[in-house]
Amino acid sequence: MPNILIIEDDAAFCQMLQKFLTKHNFTVHISYTVPDAKLKLKENSFDVVLTDLRLPDYDGIQLISDIKTINQRTQVIVMTGYAEVGTAVEAMRKGAFDYIAKPFTPDDIIEIITKALKSVIGVARDLHKPQKAISEKKQKLEVAQTEHTIVKGRSDASKKLHEYVNLVAPTDMSVLITGESGTGKEVVAKAIHDSSKRKDFNYIAVDCGAIPKELATSEFFGHVKGSFTGAVEDKMGNFEAANGGTLFLDEVGNLSYENQIQLLRALQERKIKRVGSTKEIKVDLRIITATNEDLNTAVEKGTFREDLFHRLNEFSIQIPSLEERHEDLILFSEFFLEKANKSLNRNVSGFSEEVWNAFRNYHWPGNLRELKNVVKRAVLLTVGDEIEIQVLPKEVIESSEKPIAEDNFSKSEFEKDRIIKALKKTNFNKSKAAKLLQVTRKTLYNKINHYNLDL
Repeated sequence: MPNILIIEDDAAFCQMLQKFLTKHNFTVHISYTVPDAKLKLKENSFDVVLTDLRLPDYDGIQLISDIKTINQRTQVIVMTGYAEVGTAVEAMRKGAFDYIAKPFTPDDIIEIITKALKSVIGVARDLHKPQKAISEKKQKLEVAQTEHTIVKGRSDASKKLHEYVNLVAPTDMSVLITGESGTGKEVVAKAIHDSSKRKDFNYIAVDCGAIPKELATSEFFGHVKGSFTGAVEDKMGNFEAANGGTLFLDEVGNLSYENQIQLLRALQERKIKRVGSTKEIKVDLRIITATNEDLNTAVEKGTFREDLFHRLNEFSIQIPSLEERHEDLILFSEFFLEKANKSLNRNVSGFSEEVWNAFRNYHWPGNLRELKNVVKRAVLLTVGDEIEIQVLPKEVIESSEKPIAEDNFSKSEFEKDRIIKALKKTNFNKSKAAKLLQVTRKTLYNKINHYNLDL
């Protein structure tokens, strides 16, 4: 039977939890203090430790590291009545398997313990691998993480995005990522995978919009040789390929109704069958989906199944547009400049003031993808140390000229218009508007007075 240790200073709660878990065929030990818990940890081999994060005589975060030092194989589940984002993320960084907020239901704790026990097998397998193989795996992971880095912006929208990613990544919740085209939905999906406990397993990305509905079943679940015309050999599907890891379904709203039913069944049963086969294959994976469509509207219209929508939408993340992250424009531009220099083997040092003005005036309909492409193209065309205005695409250059070119539209009128738009966008919060305009709060107040804006 699985061996569990509960570390909890609330004696009544601890005994109640012990009694419940014992009825479910677990061998359960309890400790009311950390010194007693450490003694038990050295004397016994525990599969799972359930520990309160706030203990009267010890730092709960430090305790996670201590448990892992004693036995790396032991999975730690943190119990806390203080389900703060920062605390939960820090617990994961120290090696906790997952966290659960009090009060929790019996089903919740059984489900999370079951997942932790499955993970114990994977940890034991990794500990027996040659050190060289583990080192190589870490190197590959570091490269992958570098390629899919989310730039940590300073804007409120960027900070909120990072907070959500850090919160949901350590869990096994299905995540629905929404946002305009080019905002970086797949980058966020990969970042969630790389920060999860599934990071050592496959991350499989599928563009649902590029799969003909007749072939979707085979792409998802695979097929056996001869099952249909063109099936000349056995093929593994995306679900099998992502087993143990993460399956990312981009543009999930493009799936046909029939394919939605098949996807829902696979997610509910956690079993799949290859086309032409009667053999069921168990799969354990995390689903992350993305769309730039409004799935709520699709559900109302009946083109997207409501039960599938709720299955995929356990946690949702809205990716802000580049316009909403205008405060981070310089940060993103410099990040893409560095990547372009490496990719093209160039050494461009920065951007001219004219380029910065053009960037600030342009509305970036293609979001981060467009900015990345513009910067890479500019690096390729640049012959000096600095990117100049003439190497930018026509539409970006015109954005910097537009305020002057328009009839009866002076620089002051353009500035006044930008201030009004920024204030409206931030619900007239002057501090946020100042950040959006990249000026100080005092400067914004002076401009408002200067233009006699009655706001």
